[in-house]
Amino acid sequence: MSDAKQKILLVEDDPGLQKQLKWSLADYELVIAADRDSAIAQLRRHEPPVVLLDLGLPPDADGATEGLAALQQILSLAPSTKVIVVTGNLDRSNAVKAIHLGAYDFFQKPFDPDVLALMIARALHVHALETENRLLAAKQGGSALQGLITSSEPMLKICRTVEKVAPANATVLLLGESGTGKEVLARGVHELSPRAGKRFVAINCAAIPDTLLESELFGYEKGAFTGAAKQTIGRIEYANEGTLFLDEIGDLPMPLQAKLLRFLQERVIERLGGRGEIPVDVRVVCATHRDLAGMIREGSFREDLFYRLSEISVKIPPLRERPGDAVLLAQAFLERYARELGRNIRGFTADALGALEAHAWPGNVREMENLIKRATIMADGNQITAADLGLDARHVEPEPFNLRQAREHAERHAVSRALAHSDGNIAQAAELLGITRPTLYDLMAKIGMK
Repeated sequence: MSDAKQKILLVEDDPGLQKQLKWSLADYELVIAADRDSAIAQLRRHEPPVVLLDLGLPPDADGATEGLAALQQILSLAPSTKVIVVTGNLDRSNAVKAIHLGAYDFFQKPFDPDVLALMIARALHVHALETENRLLAAKQGGSALQGLITSSEPMLKICRTVEKVAPANATVLLLGESGTGKEVLARGVHELSPRAGKRFVAINCAAIPDTLLESELFGYEKGAFTGAAKQTIGRIEYANEGTLFLDEIGDLPMPLQAKLLRFLQERVIERLGGRGEIPVDVRVVCATHRDLAGMIREGSFREDLFYRLSEISVKIPPLRERPGDAVLLAQAFLERYARELGRNIRGFTADALGALEAHAWPGNVREMENLIKRATIMADGNQITAADLGLDARHVEPEPFNLRQAREHAERHAVSRALAHSDGNIAQAAELLGITRPTLYDLMAKIGMK
């Protein structure tokens, strides 16, 4: 029956109290550790939902420095764990400090078994609810902008723009460097539109040879060319009543630009080898990393097509211009690949976080994803270092977090970075910023950050 019991980690160096608590908490499987190192080892091995942590741990049994350090390390490795700290009868100040650092609750010695049992049951219940919510959120996939991870103001503005333009039937042009998430936003436009229940058809204009691209887009009739053994509909026709995403539209050859312009004007197509016009009702979303205005001046892109495609233009900022997103994305990718690859890697070292922020990311989010996946495979320890990432951390100068040192326009930047570094833990973010939790909540409300 012990296998069915929920595990609780007790970090306590007093053998007498260990026995007393083991007897009082007979309904749970109690895992015992006497110091910080063994507590971290047991945390990694058992991943308990609740930890009972005595703040008076050796070598500082009469103080709280070792216990508070253990608390921060536990929450860094397992942020969802509910830590209940144990303090002396006259040590309320350290208990309050522990709550500020992220502890779930505290109780004082000598303890009341009934009160402690109630506290543990409540912590387990909250942990179970949070776990269930995370699983439901992961399974639902109902977010129209699923796959877009950001906390930066530039990208949040983009999201709000997408939400506004999606219900309209206007053609949308997404501009941005390679790897910035243009297809994610294109899918968001589709999922937020009345066409969400229909097809989303994507085609990369740069990935298909010019000689095949026309038949791929418009389809062909049987016998239209050598090898055309049967009638085949094109991507535009296949996307009827849905959304057509034309990626890398800047690579579209000039002859096809004229044919695409006619379709956008008349909303009819002709298959290769065909003679009849076929009406098609489709929403068109395009994307490119090229400078279309410069191509128009050079004569390699039609100006009239540009105006047809850019009824609404959305410029996506590169990752280097999205404060806080590099660390946020890195943590999300690490969580995904650690789970997929079965690696017990819990986070990044300080030099790795600094290197992530300092890197220019010329390949944007795609480069980030590939780098984190490789580091997850190659890392030797339980945290990823700058060396694992292949980034140089020798000249990284960390930006200050304290808001008193920053100007008013940098508040959002500092808050975004602090929340990213603390993985969304408000208490830790407030500590980094040098302010209290209520002040941080007020600041987040003022700048419109959830």
